[in-house]
Amino acid sequence: MDPVGRVAPGFERVAEAFEENLASRGDVGAGCAVMVGGELVVDLYGGVADGVGRPYTDTTLQMVASVTKGAMAICVLQLVDQGKVDLDAPLADYWPEFGAAGKERITVRQAMAHRAGVPYLDGGLTVDDIVAWEPAAAKLAAQAPAWEPDADHGYHAITHAWLVGELIRRVSGQMPGDYLAEHVSRPLGLDLYVGLPAEQHERVAPMLLPVPRAEPDAATQRMLTPGSLSFRSFFIAEGLLGWLNLPDLWSAQLPSGNGMGTARAIARMYAATIGEVDGVRLVSPEVLADAVRPQSEGLDAVTGYETRYGTGFQLAFPVRPMSGAGAFGHYGLGGSVAFADRDRGFAFGYTVSQMGPSTPADPRSVALVDAVVAALG
Repeated sequence: MDPVGRVAPGFERVAEAFEENLASRGDVGAGCAVMVGGELVVDLYGGVADGVGRPYTDTTLQMVASVTKGAMAICVLQLVDQGKVDLDAPLADYWPEFGAAGKERITVRQAMAHRAGVPYLDGGLTVDDIVAWEPAAAKLAAQAPAWEPDADHGYHAITHAWLVGELIRRVSGQMPGDYLAEHVSRPLGLDLYVGLPAEQHERVAPMLLPVPRAEPDAATQRMLTPGSLSFRSFFIAEGLLGWLNLPDLWSAQLPSGNGMGTARAIARMYAATIGEVDGVRLVSPEVLADAVRPQSEGLDAVTGYETRYGTGFQLAFPVRPMSGAGAFGHYGLGGSVAFADRDRGFAFGYTVSQMGPSTPADPRSVALVDAVVAALG
């Protein structure tokens, strides 16, 4: 279906790139939104949301995978602003059980920068573990790290849910999705959830598995190699991708990966980190500036390619380029992405149902971001 929505004068290239994504770059259903100075200048949706041809609209909810991690980083930074969390204090100060098996000195910042050394759960992870929350948190708290904490970094694809989510729960008294709803989504009027109510399930566009390549990229091969660090870090339930379209997991709180939202919502969220949106600013400039300082750079022990992280946010690196040096945010498995560019003063959100490969950089979002940068001059 043809795209719907609008772009402000000067941003027509973004609409052209969006249409090209649907026509020839593999998008099936997608949304793209851009905020500049608190103003929505791009708001586009198009394609279909399911196999029966339901249109993909601005009310379609998309699982945005690890874009969720960026939303959780914002929640933690709010607690820092409130004086309730010290990023350089041990995580065990807030979650005492976590200080077991050699993890007592791991700081909150190290955990948020993928330096804690616990990227998987010993004995695996089931759907029941995720839905119940506490069993997985208890397993993570008890186990020993896979490498000397802070000696290396590796993507905590799934376990980041409890490293950050249990911190939020212990400090605020709220589950992470409930905290997000009260302190981020509600003040800004965002269609963004971690723990989707059952009555909203009909709005979801299911994730479509990547189109198989004749030769899988190296990152995918690592994820699919039993026993590898990458496999153990990404494997849950029925397999790497087997859980994405399970309604029970849509409703659970997995704050490393099951956020549901619209492109407009995730762009608006990031816009409120670098300025005010309708009178709301989510994070102070001082706390944000500290959070976007690089903490982890170089070869990633889990993914096997170069990554770069601040405190809870991805920073630009070759396969996740965003808009370059001034950007911070997070990509999600399959292609969704949300970020803000502090230098250029814009925020970007892209949601996608058709999953792409892990590497190289996704040409769909690259085309859209390039068009935004060109429009801004």
